[in-house]
Amino acid sequence: MILLVGLGNPGGKYAKNRHNIGFMALDTIVRHHSFGPWRSKFSGQMCEGTIDGVKILALMPETYMNESGRSVSAAARFYKIVPEQIIVMHDELDLPFAKIKIKTGGGHGGHNGLRSIDAHMGKNYKRVRLGIGHPGSKEKVHNHVLGDFAKAETPDLDKMLDCVAQLIGLVCEEKDTDFMNRYAMDMRPQRPNKPKPQEQKTSSAPKKSVDDIEDSPFAVLKKLGRTPTE
Repeated sequence: MILLVGLGNPGGKYAKNRHNIGFMALDTIVRHHSFGPWRSKFSGQMCEGTIDGVKILALMPETYMNESGRSVSAAARFYKIVPEQIIVMHDELDLPFAKIKIKTGGGHGGHNGLRSIDAHMGKNYKRVRLGIGHPGSKEKVHNHVLGDFAKAETPDLDKMLDCVAQLIGLVCEEKDTDFMNRYAMDMRPQRPNKPKPQEQKTSSAPKKSVDDIEDSPFAVLKKLGRTPTE
């Protein structure tokens, strides 16, 4: 059994924020794999399903980001799930938009959701780091993270979430490298088809015989009333 967690903030105000990409990813997974209905549990929303034969508990904490660990630890205790069976999907400033990396353990990197989970569960859980890009300066980080994705980013965001939903079973089966390779391939821009080489156009004009070419020896002789053999 896997506890699959998406991090974000509850409420319509935050629904499309970059900080909520963990919620977005989990919701796409649940719909793609036809999980059961969401229900309120463990200070969050939870539903159940299977992916490639693995039983999955999907959890969206509704405690707000900086208290996510309270919801995750409550679910883990009830189902007797250890940190090694927990996968957390979250936004990652230090990755370019639409890039993904996976790691187990390590620091929280200033992410308040991870900080809270670390405090309640320790660090030995898996993180799926969903790149949202960095705005370029520290002063812009707050507004960037709590801002909505730009319209221009929507096609790549949708493609990113769909790829995660299709491939997340590999992460659940501890095939992280396979996930990364498949994700990179699926996210590559499609190359435009090369146009077929145009057929050479042939002139419809009748070919001139050597006799008709002005100033040729044959034409000169013809004008004089002589043949080339005379």
